[in-house]
Amino acid sequence: MAGFLLKRLIGLAALLLVVSLGVFVVLDLLPGDPAAVMLGTAARPDTLAALRLELGLDRPLALRWLSWLGSAATGDFGRSLTYGMPVGSLIAQRLAVTLPLGALTFAIACVLGGFVGFAGASKPGGAGDRFGLVFAQAGIAVPNFWIGLLLILGLSIGLGWFPSGGFPGWDAGIFAALSALALPAVALALPQAAVLARVTRGAVIEVVGEDFMRTARAKGLSQRTALLRHGLPNALPPILTILGLQFAFLVGGAILVENVFALPGLGQLAYQALSQRDLVTMQGVALVLAAGVVVVNALVDLIQVWIDPRQRADG
Repeated sequence: MAGFLLKRLIGLAALLLVVSLGVFVVLDLLPGDPAAVMLGTAARPDTLAALRLELGLDRPLALRWLSWLGSAATGDFGRSLTYGMPVGSLIAQRLAVTLPLGALTFAIACVLGGFVGFAGASKPGGAGDRFGLVFAQAGIAVPNFWIGLLLILGLSIGLGWFPSGGFPGWDAGIFAALSALALPAVALALPQAAVLARVTRGAVIEVVGEDFMRTARAKGLSQRTALLRHGLPNALPPILTILGLQFAFLVGGAILVENVFALPGLGQLAYQALSQRDLVTMQGVALVLAAGVVVVNALVDLIQVWIDPRQRADG
């Protein structure tokens, strides 16, 4: 097990290096002079020269990447030209919104998607199964930002149950903060839950015909009990795989949904940095988001190995 974990950690470190290089190169190779892109074409020559010197644009790309990577490893992503403060501090402030939003979204998606998928697999062709198929198709087809707009119109403006946007901060109380995150979390979770419901249904139905399930039924267990005790644990690997893959879609959806609900999270910061041509901030945010996706998928792989030790031989 120790050798397996060491191999995975080395692979994770290598992947994070490749991701950091990709983030740096893609944003650095945008058409035109990066300093001119950030300051605009009307910037004075001496201002452009000062920014080029600050960004180290006179040095080779490889040296600039290594320097940026070394600083980023210590939490120093540079200084934002738009906000006039360290990018690391900006990211830390925005994570206080994005992390709880992501946790709430994952909880809703797992509970809702797992329940709908399991209910459909318990009685294939029944009313619950038909509802699950309609729910899955609708959830996949409708974009999360459109769901967010519908939730604002119905539950916020129409009924006044939730705030339509903004974030009061955690100092205002956990109830006020969670109320502000509730609708964005639902908007993000519904498409994820739709995909999870389809995968859960298919994975559970696949194990129903296995010998251990027939043995469990022969011992007197009901269909639902046998599925809960024996079917669902054996159906977890594909479900966990799709959860890891969905995290990348969650990150992309958060950029849109946070702007729809005016939430001061990483998604909104990424959009603002891009629209204001703040490449220093954009590089830091992109690296943190990409690293989050890589780490979550690595954790999912480790959980799968813990559930099914046979995968260690394949690793």
